Amino acid sequence: MTQGIAQKIDWQALADRVLRGEPVTKREALAIVQADDDEVLEILQAAFRIRNHYYGKKVKLNMIINAKSGLCPEDCGYCSQSIVSEAPIDKYAWLTKEKILEGAQEAINRKAGTYCIVASGRRPTDKEIDHVVAAVKEIRATTSLKICCCLGFLNEEHARKLAEAGVHRYNHNLNTSAANYKNITSTHTYEDRVDTVQTVKESGISPCSGAIFGMGETDEEAVEIAFALRELDADSIPCNFLNPIDGTPLAGRRELNPRKCLKLLAMMRFVNPSKEIRIAGGREVNLRHLQPLGLYAANSIFVGDYLTTAGQEPVADWQMIEDLGFEIEECAL
Repeated sequence: MTQGIAQKIDWQALADRVLRGEPVTKREALAIVQADDDEVLEILQAAFRIRNHYYGKKVKLNMIINAKSGLCPEDCGYCSQSIVSEAPIDKYAWLTKEKILEGAQEAINRKAGTYCIVASGRRPTDKEIDHVVAAVKEIRATTSLKICCCLGFLNEEHARKLAEAGVHRYNHNLNTSAANYKNITSTHTYEDRVDTVQTVKESGISPCSGAIFGMGETDEEAVEIAFALRELDADSIPCNFLNPIDGTPLAGRRELNPRKCLKLLAMMRFVNPSKEIRIAGGREVNLRHLQPLGLYAANSIFVGDYLTTAGQEPVADWQMIEDLGFEIEECAL
């Protein structure tokens, strides 16, 4: 059981304040993360009031396609596609435009409203941007899917081209706190990631940026991540929970349990009340049987597989949402 801070918090009163437009403090956010496990249901009930206010019982589904796998020069310790990873994954150059279009149809089949085109690597080349732009234009012309891209660091020209093609959202996670960043990767900085998020915002694309919890961050640092995302005004916040893949530097690291994950999700909702909070990578292996409870704080999930790891079957996600009495958000522009 986690050690709660000394002062008892009235979670419903805290939710009332948030719904009145009063931001929580870092101390209050830390109290959520460090609350005793027997308070989890009370915290989730309060978080749900905020979630319900902004999103009702809708659940947004997102689907990823790994358009370019492995072969990445970065040394991110959590990633099976990094240059330091020895994980046995598929490695391939860019999928054809036709394959990316087929993925869009699969996203529709899975009832996803957002299709996420993801590619490994430090940053895209001009040719790679043109390849994505061609695919995006055709998807936008033939479907009602919203398009998210995650292609690495982005300059102003590339961001402009993606925006003009109709990309709705660009994902570039902060991943961890500024203080913990040097323990995760050495080939780029926390500031590099912030710069790309800001570049995306300036282009008019909606910024998507989140975290990976369970990488050695302290509770205080977990709170710092949430407040940094609030400062960046990220519209969508994926909350990943480390899936320690064999062959990566963080293999074997297991710092989380389902109750801690739920408190982290609730904390993110309290700190960023109106934003899309998405339960992302690692939810199946970290939340386990408590996955449905996460949707009392979050309003979005990935459906199907992730980049190099398997996710829950789509039909199981649909059933989970139905069993909660929630409903899938329809794909519409």
